[in-house]
Amino acid sequence: MRRIALAVLVTLALVFTVLPAWAGSYLDRAALLLDEARKEGDMLQPRTFDKELVLVVKALAEARARVGSKMEVPAAVTKAHPHLLLVLANYERAASAAEDGNFKKFMEHLNAARDEDRNFRAILKELGYALPDVNTKK
Repeated sequence: MRRIALAVLVTLALVFTVLPAWAGSYLDRAALLLDEARKEGDMLQPRTFDKELVLVVKALAEARARVGSKMEVPAAVTKAHPHLLLVLANYERAASAAEDGNFKKFMEHLNAARDEDRNFRAILKELGYALPDVNTKK
């Protein structure tokens, strides 16, 4: 009986210490993708007339959307991942709208990306996770 109780305790301890590690890499990757997308969107907003900047931001947004769609997603956070994809897709669409010179569409997609970012973070919080701060130095 003691062996069974000890085995259960060890198993529970491992599950609760390893669970954050499974989602940790995903959370780091998601935080990096979101932070860079937000920075570029914020920088591009007052500069949508700068065609070279728009092309750079668009290329980076497309790459981020591709990476996001191919990411390995831990089972613990699968409920939140579609919202990450929507964030990245909206930043990509915002850059495309800027390239077309459509500021109204640019702002619609930029705002949609920001809304989905909040949704993503809220769902992660509901699941017991939070994105790490990519600006902190260790």
